[in-house]
Amino acid sequence: MHFRNKKIQFNLFFALFVAIYAFSSCQENKQDPEDIISETRKEYAPDKRVALFDITYDDGILMGETNLPQALEDLKNRLDERSINYLDQVEVLPKMEGEKNFGLVTISVANIRSAPKHSAELATQATLGTPVNVLKKENGWYLIQTPDQYISWVDAAGVEIITKEELELWNTAPKVVFTSLVGYVYTDDSKNQMVSDLTAGNVLELIQDKGNVYEVKLPDGRKGIVEKSKSEPLNTWLASRETSHENLISTAKNMMGVPYLWGGTSIKGVDCSGFTKTIFFLNGQIIPRDASQQIHEGEEVDRDKRWDNLQVGDLLFFGKPATDTTPERVIHVGMWIGNNEFIHSRGRVRISSFDPESEHYDEYELNRYLRTNRVLGKESQNILAVEKFIQ
Repeated sequence: MHFRNKKIQFNLFFALFVAIYAFSSCQENKQDPEDIISETRKEYAPDKRVALFDITYDDGILMGETNLPQALEDLKNRLDERSINYLDQVEVLPKMEGEKNFGLVTISVANIRSAPKHSAELATQATLGTPVNVLKKENGWYLIQTPDQYISWVDAAGVEIITKEELELWNTAPKVVFTSLVGYVYTDDSKNQMVSDLTAGNVLELIQDKGNVYEVKLPDGRKGIVEKSKSEPLNTWLASRETSHENLISTAKNMMGVPYLWGGTSIKGVDCSGFTKTIFFLNGQIIPRDASQQIHEGEEVDRDKRWDNLQVGDLLFFGKPATDTTPERVIHVGMWIGNNEFIHSRGRVRISSFDPESEHYDEYELNRYLRTNRVLGKESQNILAVEKFIQ
């Protein structure tokens, strides 16, 4: 009888254990769908500037949009594994009519904004001839992704929407690149009428060589002429691109005095990271857009203000260091040019020095210095050759 009671007690204990385990498993399977979405977003799209994963779960409906189909598929698998029912109403981008999922910038500098309206924050810029991915249209605006992966909105007047086949035709067509800081496409040799203004790095289709000028066509079909002295064949220009110390300094100093413009990446105005990005672009490399992205590239070479460790072309980062309660904030970036000096855009493109005896001494930046990275000669999946996108 005593043995039987122990057996009953054991069975009851085992049944209770199984019930608790089953309840725990059930609770695990009933994980909040928003938590699963958040985990997936963190894995596939941690930086919303370069990846779109705007998805929510509401009353059994999975809704929103993304340009990451693999991430969406993985999310649905995770929901299935936890026996979470859902109706998939997520839009996968691009979503354009006639498979016109590509575009070419048609004006000297296109302003690309954080929202589809002119009053929205200027996020970045793209120059004439830049190829972009077109994700969707909203009223008179297109959501695009630039070669450096930035996702923002551009006014329809600033981009020509094309198919993949049309993009391939553009890529294989002969082209010229504008090499002067500023200039124009004129209707003819008389130069009485302007077709478009131009800035350094603008790319146009070459129709024919006409002595002292090139006859060219813009991506939207407008035609005109550019002076040979201010442009050259694209292949020649690409072959001459070299991110040497001399070229970087020369390009940077040619932009001295250019006004600061939040979101700017052109001779018309630059913010701090737009300036460093433009310097490298005009010498053959595409680096990430923002200082908070650029700081993750290359190799750290200093954080102790040992300026002898620095080389021309190194990127200096400034901001607020991490504390026990707050993360590091990268606020500013400049490029080292030697002799205890760096060049950067703050108010305007200027030269600053860490030498207290220099007329350019910059105590303000010295006090918020974080560290320096070297990107020259360092491989990175986020630092790309210009020719990969401008052919």
